[in-house]
Amino acid sequence: MATSEMNLETLENLGATENCKSKLHTEPPTKHKNWLLTCINCAIVFCGVIGSPLLLRLYFLHGGDRKWLSSWIQTAGFPVLILPLIFLYIRSELFASRNNDHVSSFFMEQKLFLSSAAIGFLYGVVNFMYALGLSYIPVSTSSILCATQLCFSAFFAWLIVKQKFTAFIINAIVIMTLGSVLLGINSNGDRPVGVSKAQYLIGFVMTLGSAALSGLIMPMIEIAFSKATRSITYSSLLQFQITLAISANALNIIGVLINKDFQAIHREANEYELGKTKYYIILFFTAFTFQLMTMGVLGVILYTSALFNGIFTSVLIPFTQVAAVIFYHEKFTGLKGMALALCLWGFCSYFYGEYKMLQKVVDRETPEKYYKAKK
Repeated sequence: MATSEMNLETLENLGATENCKSKLHTEPPTKHKNWLLTCINCAIVFCGVIGSPLLLRLYFLHGGDRKWLSSWIQTAGFPVLILPLIFLYIRSELFASRNNDHVSSFFMEQKLFLSSAAIGFLYGVVNFMYALGLSYIPVSTSSILCATQLCFSAFFAWLIVKQKFTAFIINAIVIMTLGSVLLGINSNGDRPVGVSKAQYLIGFVMTLGSAALSGLIMPMIEIAFSKATRSITYSSLLQFQITLAISANALNIIGVLINKDFQAIHREANEYELGKTKYYIILFFTAFTFQLMTMGVLGVILYTSALFNGIFTSVLIPFTQVAAVIFYHEKFTGLKGMALALCLWGFCSYFYGEYKMLQKVVDRETPEKYYKAKK
């Protein structure tokens, strides 16, 4: 992470405007660096998106029942980011002293700080809705419902960041959203044992609501990045994440204190089916994977767009589905199979559209470069 900081200084937000995309195609070295970092962040999102719901569901399956605690734990792992942030700060100060630079550019600017704090409050609401939903519905159902975030992300991206749509993008959004809606046709078919119809409905609605609110948050993060007056380095990205987590925690900690969840942790650990030690291990790794996922999502939005993040997250549904079937023996119905197929179809449609756009830009710019070189 530290060795790539200097490269990050020169990278621009690819998803904020069409002008940024034009620069991408006219500067091949920058494009290569951006796509490399995009792939790295996508790999981080891959691990977080698959691991976090499995661990959180594991908490509920074996005796965990604290909704506010499970919501708080999704952002409680931010202290793991402090150590790399301290390292980056020391590195930044040493670099500044070598270059006789008395103005530190390590800390993120004030408006980015305020944006992260405001978005963090909404993120705390999303965490609670998601945790409540996952306590009543299977991971496989929850993951596909979360794919509806793509539809909301697309709408808010158009409304907030003026995202331009092609026929391929529209096709991807419609198909992937349709795949998620298919789950509502037979909602009782995968209702867990011990969960009433009313509880299942609450879980269904809460998960859908968290997806909708997440669809609003992602473009808000993108616009916050695009409005920054300085280049966003990896250190400022970590500061943004920490501020977001603290703001979300401020909301969730109120519910935790009112519900007396902290006092109940010791009792719940003693009664946990997998044992006290595994109880604490599950909480720790749940907190860690959620931080990992958030870090990757912020990176993906920074180097591409909120819309791309929504599409990439949606395409991870098949992997989450398979993991849920393997580890928790959840039912894999025909409707779920159809939903997954539609999600994959939409993902391929999106990337084919991006490929066609890239080819058009390259074909248009190649003659111009040729004549310039000839002169």
